[in-house]
Amino acid sequence: EVQLVESGGGLVQAGGSLRLSCAASGFTFDDYAIGWFRQAPGKEREGVSCISTSDGKTYNADSVKGRFTISSDNAKNTVYLQMNSLKPEDTAVYWCAAARPDFGSFWYNLDEYDYWGQGTQVSVSS
Repeated sequence: EVQLVESGGGLVQAGGSLRLSCAASGFTFDDYAIGWFRQAPGKEREGVSCISTSDGKTYNADSVKGRFTISSDNAKNTVYLQMNSLKPEDTAVYWCAAARPDFGSFWYNLDEYDYWGQGTQVSVSS
């Protein structure tokens, strides 16, 4: 059974940090890219960051460049999203998802992702 389990969400003040984890099981981890997505109330789900676990290539949305860092521990089948300098506009439900890394530059396309976690809430207070 494929599982993606997010953890690490919570409430933090603006300027603070959180680290999200995505633990994967039930598929060959190295064959997939893992992406992080988020959805704020009233907005569409959007891509945040993505990492190709086979070669470490990363992709980031412009809104989080310089603040968020995605990394992978292949020995633990886990991807992390280190979020620094958090802003109230980062408040959202965050999901991790797995995709075959043949999406070209369209890492942010939700349709590319085969498996999704259950989501974790991140709230940033001003």
